[in-house]
Amino acid sequence: MFALLSFLLSFFKTGDAPGESLSSPSVPASSNETVGLDAVPDESFRTSRPDIVGPDAPDAPFPIKLSGPVQHGFGRGGKDLGCPTANLPDDSLPPMIDAAKTGVYYGYAQVTPSEGTPSSLSDQDVCVLPMVMSFGWNPFYKNERMTAEIHIMHEFKTDFYGYDMKALVLGYIRPELHYTSREALIEDIEFDKKVALKSMARPGYQKYMSDPFFTA
Repeated sequence: MFALLSFLLSFFKTGDAPGESLSSPSVPASSNETVGLDAVPDESFRTSRPDIVGPDAPDAPFPIKLSGPVQHGFGRGGKDLGCPTANLPDDSLPPMIDAAKTGVYYGYAQVTPSEGTPSSLSDQDVCVLPMVMSFGWNPFYKNERMTAEIHIMHEFKTDFYGYDMKALVLGYIRPELHYTSREALIEDIEFDKKVALKSMARPGYQKYMSDPFFTA
């Protein structure tokens, strides 16, 4: 377990600053709830956030399977936040909309070229990799439509727009929150990554790296 955690932690540079509070259930409520959209995290919340969330193995409604071609997003994840994201198309979102509320989630993802299409991706790029996903309206940027923005914790040497992506959502980290500064949002994104990796280091989550849903 410790060896895998060390391996997973190598996918990103962890910040030391904690994020906002977390008081989320292991099973998210209906997507009709907009928990957190009007909440602004304060300092007392930011110092009490746990770095492991969820039960020892995914429970209902997880795992949630998402798939589709990678879409061009808003172009702000890598530029503004240092956290590049890959967006799934709108028609891939019903499994999340039907089962979960908006917020930040963790799991695994895989990017692969379409069958018969030349690929510039390396063998490491097409592995099943840890990810965090922002699902909802992204109130800091005032999105006008719901999105699923996935950050795969791996350094890709080239973009992969149009490639196929599969994501297996395994757990819930926190609700969406309205941030008053970009710096606070970046701190919490970095902490979200740490939470995801430590939560998925447990055996009940590790096994999903070889789930049949992914391409062998």
